[in-house]
Amino acid sequence: MEKIMTMGEILVEIMATRRGQSLRAPGSLAGPYASGAPAIFIDQVARLGHPAAIIGCVGDDDFGWLNIERLQRDGVDTSAISVLKTAVTGSAFVTYRLDGERDFIFNITNSASAQLQPAHVSAAALKDCSHFHVMGSSLFSFRIIDAMKKAIEIVKGQGGMVSFDPNIRKEMLRICEMREALGYILEFTDILLPSGHEVSLLTDAADEAGAIDELFAKGVKEIVVKRGPQGCSYFARGARLEVAALAVEELDPTGAGDCFGATFVTCRHLGKGPEEALRYANASGALAVRVKGPMEGTSDFEQLDALLARP
Repeated sequence: MEKIMTMGEILVEIMATRRGQSLRAPGSLAGPYASGAPAIFIDQVARLGHPAAIIGCVGDDDFGWLNIERLQRDGVDTSAISVLKTAVTGSAFVTYRLDGERDFIFNITNSASAQLQPAHVSAAALKDCSHFHVMGSSLFSFRIIDAMKKAIEIVKGQGGMVSFDPNIRKEMLRICEMREALGYILEFTDILLPSGHEVSLLTDAADEAGAIDELFAKGVKEIVVKRGPQGCSYFARGARLEVAALAVEELDPTGAGDCFGATFVTCRHLGKGPEEALRYANASGALAVRVKGPMEGTSDFEQLDALLARP
């Protein structure tokens, strides 16, 4: 079976242990946990038993090896992760407001992840890749954007597919080069996995329906709009599905969208229909939010089936 692959930031996450806790004063912290949106995505793919690999950079430090060992344990091919002696692994410190919203302090742009560049991407690394996934959060430097373009062109050139989770902020679109990069990626995207508000951000349309039509005109084949507690919506030409979310107690939402996307993509790769893939994806996201830690909530099919069988 050919691999699903991704590329981008690999980091550790360290989080406050209670809501309302500030990082402006000493307090109890939990972690470090393996993290990074592409890393969470590919770990979930591997947990489902599908061949999976990631291209990225970490420092030659405990944080970097923590990530590599965790990914390897879950079945991810880490041979394309470069271990750099001249940079440190990225990190994110997370606090939770009383309303449940999160605040982050990131060290990514000055980390090993920021050293990722086209030289790290080769036809040899991608020779078994039939599906490449792009995380918008990884597009934080023009060297990385060039690396993504190179990877996409290689995979498409060998008949593979591309999925794209935009995960973008409005201010990113004010940078002309960034908007051009997102437009370029969309031209090659087969499966788009935006959160609700992102659908219109990527188009000139005034509403979601118009945005969907515009995205289909660009060549996107399937669109899954993630709506959090409201479930998700699926669009293909001539088809629309609405799937309700599963009711679970949320402990930590970090990584849930990445698990959702990974499960949907893997299920479609395994030949499952859209509705079944969406049900599994919803279950994957639901399991992820019940566990503290960004990658701690990844799951296998046995766990997903158990949740879906629940009354």
